[in-house]
Amino acid sequence: MSATHSSRKLFLEGPAGRLEAILWIPTGMEPSVAALVCHPHPLFGGTMHNKVVYQTAKSLDAFGLPVLRFNFRGTGLSAGVHDRGNGEQGDVRAALDFLAAEFPGMPLLLAGFSFGSAVGMYVGCADARVTELIGLGIPVNNTDFSFLRGCNKPKLFVQGQNDEHGAVSKAKAVVKSLPGENRFVEVPEADHFFAGRLDQLGKAITAWLSERHAEIQSANE
Repeated sequence: MSATHSSRKLFLEGPAGRLEAILWIPTGMEPSVAALVCHPHPLFGGTMHNKVVYQTAKSLDAFGLPVLRFNFRGTGLSAGVHDRGNGEQGDVRAALDFLAAEFPGMPLLLAGFSFGSAVGMYVGCADARVTELIGLGIPVNNTDFSFLRGCNKPKLFVQGQNDEHGAVSKAKAVVKSLPGENRFVEVPEADHFFAGRLDQLGKAITAWLSERHAEIQSANE
């Protein structure tokens, strides 16, 4: 599958000021789901241009979904300063508000990588507009994901076999404890950033979407 899109660079109104963002909108299609992708830790170089974030956006775009990426506060051209994941929750809500306004009544999918998975999934679980969640490289070694135990929404998790920030055994244990429909995909020989394995990350996302959204797949064929 492939999709062509228009690309908009813009600024969202966030709680700490403007947030730099990029929105891809599929052309010639009537999407039924819109997606948000949250980037990894900004104090360690994470931005919306991160390779895992970009690959995720590409996979969602190829499925014909509108995709929004943005920089958390204090990152790139975004205003504010890093707030250890607290204020960043407000940034995610602002991004969801923007998507909901751009695509009224459309269900939202939230994907996040590393730090972005912790902050994004926390907000996404509590937001009724978000109907599906994707966690990539969840950093379970030093982050508490027990909040997911109260989240019945369908979730996909993709974890590298050699993830140095999220031991695959710990990640599996977290997912096994969760309610609802959850899929765990382990990418062999992959590290936290899926170096050399980004294609497998993309395939995992595409396979999950294909099963969940046959109507989108058929529209793209």
